[in-house]
Amino acid sequence: MSRRGTADGPTISVRRVYEPAEPDDGLRVLVDRLWPRGLAKADARLDDWPKELTPSTELRRAWHAGGLAEDVFRARYRDELESAPAHAARAALLTRVGDGRLTLLTAVRDPEHSHVPVLIAYLDEHRREDDR
Repeated sequence: MSRRGTADGPTISVRRVYEPAEPDDGLRVLVDRLWPRGLAKADARLDDWPKELTPSTELRRAWHAGGLAEDVFRARYRDELESAPAHAARAALLTRVGDGRLTLLTAVRDPEHSHVPVLIAYLDEHRREDDR
């Protein structure tokens, strides 16, 4: 899963955090609330871990327990991303990456059906707003 960058924003790609780092990863950012099992912090080669951009513990637990439909989970996560701490983390992240490459790292097996697409859309929308 990736979104091509434009002249006014980063290229965003998604990889599993367990995969080895690649030279063209750019800024490597973990987007999971919990540290990935079985991975040593030194092996992750992270540049950032903005927990404010991850689903809250309560939302994550409800999702994993099967208590939420996917559309409800996505809507609630989107609401969490509208908080002041998430806005500050987003602004800092997008300033840091500029027009370069941003690799979002996750431990989930199926990033397409997780919080990651919601986060990518959020970053993309707010990048355009910040450019105004």
